[in-house]
Amino acid sequence: MTEDTFRRIALGLPGTAESAHMDHPDFRVGGKIFATLRSPAKGWGMVKLQPFEQEVLVRAEPDTFVPAKGAWGRRGCTHVRLSTVSSAKLRDALLAAWRNTAPKKLVKVFDEGAK
Repeated sequence: MTEDTFRRIALGLPGTAESAHMDHPDFRVGGKIFATLRSPAKGWGMVKLQPFEQEVLVRAEPDTFVPAKGAWGRRGCTHVRLSTVSSAKLRDALLAAWRNTAPKKLVKVFDEGAK
């Protein structure tokens, strides 16, 4: 997995824009961050999940998904090791983070288009 693939998947989600925060690229929907690159370091990304979503991914793939430290991690911020994540699993994680952050109307339109 590369940063370019992470970026392509994230930007493929409706209403997503790339910006920057704390000297690393981030991905926003409705003006709110749902994912970042190079967090905590190069070769990593981060997705903002619900704690139960984080728990499922960390249990299934502990070498790939790692909770962020402190309160951020307890709230679901999850680091993703790009060198070990599959594109399918990354897409699932990015989609979950997008759904958790996107305006409800946008999620509804997305879901209706997926039928």
